[in-house]
Amino acid sequence: MKLDHSEVGPSSVLHLLHRAGQCAEELFAINVGRAEITPRQFAVLKAIAGGQDQSQTSLVESTGIDRSTMADIVHRLAAKSLIRRRRTRRDARMYAVSLTEKGHAALKLAEPAARSTDQRILACLPQAQREAFLRSLARIVGAIGAPGDPRGVR
Repeated sequence: MKLDHSEVGPSSVLHLLHRAGQCAEELFAINVGRAEITPRQFAVLKAIAGGQDQSQTSLVESTGIDRSTMADIVHRLAAKSLIRRRRTRRDARMYAVSLTEKGHAALKLAEPAARSTDQRILACLPQAQREAFLRSLARIVGAIGAPGDPRGVR
């Protein structure tokens, strides 16, 4: 199949990346079942679990999720009682977030779903192409960066 990259259409890089993302999110939703969290919420819970009293700013930096989306995700996770949010001692304007017991349980429940989703996606490719695919995705993200990141879009 010859791809025409000159316009945004069914065979454009932009469209195919969007559709692949939609497929991945659908797979994750099916696999995660009763944990009822989104892939982005999972990424944030995973990042919070990786540190102690993370600030929303540090979560933006570690996940690449933009500030306004992060604020919404943190609000939703707090509303579900998956995280605790409190002002930091160093800066009363800044929030520190940590997982609750319910958050740890949701993360533990979602981790196999994330692995299963990754495995299902990678299984679409021949074994010899999987590492190159992951490196290529990481290279794209590293080269372009997150939306709104002044270091991005080079």
